[in-house]
Amino acid sequence: MTRPRTIARLAAATAAAVSVVAATAAGSGTAFAAPAGHPGGTPCLPDSPARPTCVSGILDDGTPYEFVVPAEWNGTVVVALDFAGSGRDEPLTARLLADGVARGGTSRTVTGWDIRSAIDNQAEALARFEQAYGRSRRAIASGTSMGGFVAAGAAQVHPRAFDAAVPMCGGLGGSVAQWNQKLDTLFVLERLIAPGLPVLDIPEDVESARKAWIDALAAAQRTPEGRARIALAAAIGQLPAWGRNPDGSTPPPPDSRDADALEEGAYLALAGGPLPYVGQAMSSRRQIMEVAGGNPSWNTGVDYARQLRLADPALRRAVGKLYEAAGVKLEADLKSLAAAPRIAAEPDAVARFARGIVLDGRLRIPVLTLSGTGDQISTVAQQQSYEDKVRRAGANSLLRQTYTETVGHCDFSPAEQQAALATMLDRLRTGRWPATSARAMNARTAALEPDPAPRYVSFTPPRFNRLE
Repeated sequence: MTRPRTIARLAAATAAAVSVVAATAAGSGTAFAAPAGHPGGTPCLPDSPARPTCVSGILDDGTPYEFVVPAEWNGTVVVALDFAGSGRDEPLTARLLADGVARGGTSRTVTGWDIRSAIDNQAEALARFEQAYGRSRRAIASGTSMGGFVAAGAAQVHPRAFDAAVPMCGGLGGSVAQWNQKLDTLFVLERLIAPGLPVLDIPEDVESARKAWIDALAAAQRTPEGRARIALAAAIGQLPAWGRNPDGSTPPPPDSRDADALEEGAYLALAGGPLPYVGQAMSSRRQIMEVAGGNPSWNTGVDYARQLRLADPALRRAVGKLYEAAGVKLEADLKSLAAAPRIAAEPDAVARFARGIVLDGRLRIPVLTLSGTGDQISTVAQQQSYEDKVRRAGANSLLRQTYTETVGHCDFSPAEQQAALATMLDRLRTGRWPATSARAMNARTAALEPDPAPRYVSFTPPRFNRLE
């Protein structure tokens, strides 16, 4: 596949490549070497059998970038946020290097929640890489968490720079919608469980705010009415009813007919494990308000009774059972929420935050997503919103979505991630999608590493209830 280039990138990659033959995971290909007139990198990772070289530097805004390139590079490069600094030592990097694939990218140390700048940095980093190594054959934007969000943004904003994107566990509802959804969750909890705790105006002492929320949720969890209200907030906010234990261990998925187990899972998603939902809501909300220059989230006009009706059926049924067992009237709490003063957004802040980015679905390059069904940070319902926008834009032939039955944020094995990238490489090499069913993805993963067992599953995400 040949992609158009910007003038700057054409100028940066005009020399002919010196090639050698290498076998790759996607089939037999031609390995690249730094062409004449390009400096390449310097030897690094001396213990790696791929005999890689590395190149690093600083982008125009001060963001560091770094790339690792195997000696027998096949011309494919994977570019990710959060690579610079520690990415060269990740197991996925070693796997890709062994396949002849280069990997690199940037960090979020400068941009933080300035997502649009992080998106633009991916294209700039790729251009710097090609100045050193020559024009790549295939460039894939891929990352996890915020990096997945940025990869989807790069596909939308820079389709002339990248051939494809593989966003993993990214909040693909878009910047505005996903944080409106988080506002809903905390708004319900504050009104019914933790009055006075911060929802938007997070204090400078973020850790104290996080601890106050964790303590309030723990206290609520000890009472029947508190557990019912936690389940209600989780259902409205479309959290998974599955979470990690406080020590980080992973319980099995709850039985969808067991109301108590579903509530316990929702509580763990909110307040358990190494990255509780409310902790991320505190730290990131403070950064977002600074980036947007005000409040970009609102719940004016939101009907929380309707949100509950649109919730996952199993958790919605659990809410009813828990309220009945607690002797609390669900209708009374819904009326209390309906009567509560709403939060209005600041239009200028919404416009600034939307720039980074509202995903419009107008794909021009192929995208394959990978999401965990039990991700408490990048809630899986957002994938439905992304797919719906792509379908409405008439670009559904360019999108495939895959899921793993995993709990916690971005809990994929290196082999599961490698399988997703290998799937996209097949798509680019042949011009046709290979099978992306759970069975096919598990077979592809098992061929790379059979133990632990791959966890791809057939899954249809619920309808995202916060389109605005």
